[in-house]
Amino acid sequence: MRDEKGRALTESEALALPKERRTEIDQAEQALRAEIARYLDKSRALERVLNEGLAALRRQVVKPMVAHELQEIRREFEKAAGDSIRLGRYLDEVLHDVLENVELFQVGDTEEEMRLEALDAVLSRYRINLVVDNQGLKGAPVLVEDNPLFRTLFGSIEHQSDNDVLVTDFSHVRAGSLLQANGGFLMLHLRDLLADELVWEKLRRFLRSGRLQIEEPGMMYSPIAAVSLAPEAVDVDVKIILIASVEEYYAVQEGDPEFSRRFRCKVDFAESFSVTGNTWRASAIFVAHTCSKMGFAHFSAAAVACLLEYSHREVDDQARQSAIFAHTEALVMESASVCRTRGATQVDLPDVEAALRARKYRHDYPEQREQETIADGERLLVLSGRRVGQLNGLTVIDLGDYRFGFPVGVTARTYAGDEGLLNVEREVKLSGPIHDKGVLILHSYLSALFAHIAPLALNAAVVFEQEYQGVEGDSASCAELYALLSSLSGIPLNQGIAVTGAVNQFGEMLPVGGINEKIEGYFRSCETVGLDGHQGVLIPRLNRRHLMLDRKVVQAVTEGRFHIYTADRAGEGMELLSGRPFGELGAAGVYPPDSLLGHAQKTLQDYRRACQRSNPHRPGRKRMQPR
Repeated sequence: MRDEKGRALTESEALALPKERRTEIDQAEQALRAEIARYLDKSRALERVLNEGLAALRRQVVKPMVAHELQEIRREFEKAAGDSIRLGRYLDEVLHDVLENVELFQVGDTEEEMRLEALDAVLSRYRINLVVDNQGLKGAPVLVEDNPLFRTLFGSIEHQSDNDVLVTDFSHVRAGSLLQANGGFLMLHLRDLLADELVWEKLRRFLRSGRLQIEEPGMMYSPIAAVSLAPEAVDVDVKIILIASVEEYYAVQEGDPEFSRRFRCKVDFAESFSVTGNTWRASAIFVAHTCSKMGFAHFSAAAVACLLEYSHREVDDQARQSAIFAHTEALVMESASVCRTRGATQVDLPDVEAALRARKYRHDYPEQREQETIADGERLLVLSGRRVGQLNGLTVIDLGDYRFGFPVGVTARTYAGDEGLLNVEREVKLSGPIHDKGVLILHSYLSALFAHIAPLALNAAVVFEQEYQGVEGDSASCAELYALLSSLSGIPLNQGIAVTGAVNQFGEMLPVGGINEKIEGYFRSCETVGLDGHQGVLIPRLNRRHLMLDRKVVQAVTEGRFHIYTADRAGEGMELLSGRPFGELGAAGVYPPDSLLGHAQKTLQDYRRACQRSNPHRPGRKRMQPR
């Protein structure tokens, strides 16, 4: 408050003024305030119009520059044949957002820190989260996913904790193998997928729609609150290749009808292939590449030849080679290690042989223990002389990582009766279905040999001596047949010759597996007791191409200390073991009396007469004394 001269009055002077004067001054002050307010209202409107005009002018100036840069981006993506419509829509939104916040891009003198923070928030919306970058690829992407978890296969959304709340944004979206393999191929192991039901169901939905929705499973079960994010589903074009065993493939095909519709192309991987000079050369190149890749010393020609021989032995075939190159690669590594230990610069034949001996030494304790039972006399094994109703069969024991052959005694006893052939292993449930089938087949063949005197008055028992772990396979059916015929005929068999091979209903010898291990196992047993020059094995002639024997056995055969015999028919093998002709059925319906079948025929006829004398009304029911 001021007086007439414009001097400011103190509070005491203002109170001393007359009341009329104070009222006059108050009214003048209120009028001034109203005028100021009217001026401010008018100036603010003018300022707002000014600011809007300046902003429009800035946008008008900036828009052509920004639009030009965005147009360059559009052209680049049109060349790449991308989704130009969606990209154009996105770039239009970017242009609009830049123009709306154009003032933040102008450097100011005041509140610079606040402007920069706001500008950074705006720019963060324009950043790109490049989830897949295949720029360096020369062809379609090919991925092998060995750990198909939900996150690694379908992608994930990462979160950060902020004041006990999980927060995220588009920059935390991560691609999985499916998106990374877009436009290419993805290889998965079926067993890994089936182990996780959530992954399998998600994959089935993806295969049905072809659209990938990246999500984070289990966020609803998070112990703290979370800010969720739902990225747009992506169309993914990928060829999925499932690696599975035959059993897994057909099990899923039967249990999931959609499976066969999605995976119509089935490819079997061969475990072996026919060999030629070119395949041997390619295998040698594989060995050389393996050495170069792993930094090993290279192999000599003799060492490569030993590797090839090992590959043939893996499949027990002289004309085929193993296609499981991982096994060859493992032997290459072990042989190179032996070479490095002795300080050589080239892997030679002794290095490969040493690696094979070391591998056998690590795995062959069960075989050593079985051979020790022969040396200690715990297992009764007759390897010389002749005996009736008894001979040595050959078995193979497969431990998964190691297999070996071992001889086992096969014995048979025959009686007068009408119960037929008794398989002791089957009766005590130590026999597998394939072995039971082999016994029934040999029984059929035996019955056919003596059909002219049917029905047979016979009780017979066949057993694998000292075998308590169970018997499977039909490779001993020849040995069982020979033991039966020996018991029936009373003609002894050579105990030094072990037998392996299956027999069909017409007496033909059929090839069997594990032939090399069986022969080598019997050879070691003969070595343990002592080779006498007359021992050997009898195998089907069709197994000759499968012989890939140890050099020690080959040397013994060459020197005549061990023998390998082959036969096409069971009768040929019986003649070798018995030293008698097998016998041919004559015109009179009988076998020659001096033949093995002639002796067996006479025994069966004696059995029939004995049964008839014992019980005329029920012939053959009473058991007689064993022969």
